[in-house]
Amino acid sequence: MKPGFWDYVREAFNAKPIGMFIPPNWIGIGIVGLLSLLNPGFFILGLGLELGYLGMLSTNERFRRWVQAMHQYQSRRQWQMKVEDLIKQLGPETQRRYRSLEARCRAILEQQTRGATIAEGLASQGEGLGRLLWVYLRLLMTRQAIEHIVREAEGTQGDANSLTERIQNLEARLKEESISEDLRKSLTGQIEILRQRLEKRKEAREKRAFLDAELVRIQEQVELVREQAVLATDPETVSQRIDQITTTLGGTTQWIQEQQKIYGAVEDLLAEPTTVTLEVPMKQSQ
Repeated sequence: MKPGFWDYVREAFNAKPIGMFIPPNWIGIGIVGLLSLLNPGFFILGLGLELGYLGMLSTNERFRRWVQAMHQYQSRRQWQMKVEDLIKQLGPETQRRYRSLEARCRAILEQQTRGATIAEGLASQGEGLGRLLWVYLRLLMTRQAIEHIVREAEGTQGDANSLTERIQNLEARLKEESISEDLRKSLTGQIEILRQRLEKRKEAREKRAFLDAELVRIQEQVELVREQAVLATDPETVSQRIDQITTTLGGTTQWIQEQQKIYGAVEDLLAEPTTVTLEVPMKQSQ
């Protein structure tokens, strides 16, 4: 989100040159306030000067670009803090898995700074790899939520028998001619519930298998990009390849959103659009 008019005015009010601890505007306001005690006319003069100062600085193009850059930096920083909080919610092994892919993505950028010049396409590559990491993190969070549901379902059996055995036992009782109609309805209802539980478990396992496949697919795609970055002479080629990969993950992103709504995953994961921040490394000295 771009800064609004009052954002520029607020920053102009509090602006201070490098090395100053107190904004000069505050000092001016303080001086005018003291002079106004001696002569109220200074208040009118000071008000006019303040409005002129704020209007001039807040509309200055160079100052506005600085405010926009700072606003963007703060937004990225706040979001990255949220991303780090999400990572901490992962289990230890899953965190290591994420950090490993993150390191591979950073390596793609770093290996392109070892030449005589820094490739101009690195910023675009960093954004693309950040989107890949974001999808990867969402997949990990969704898998963890589904895995939790599966473990709970498989660990809360009402007795020592499996669901299939319980269904078989209930079906055997239904074949008894001596049971009442009310009991028959109750047993039939139990069978239907148990079958639904079996179906949900099967569905969860299939989703978990899909998530595992998608996670590996992203890992392999990152490895492919890394290998291409070593061989490619034009960084734009690598950027295009990353964009192609992120485009193919559109369906996966939509699927993740649907699963997060079903399984009650973290609300922040539904925020769009966003990425994980990958800073472009500085060129190494020769």
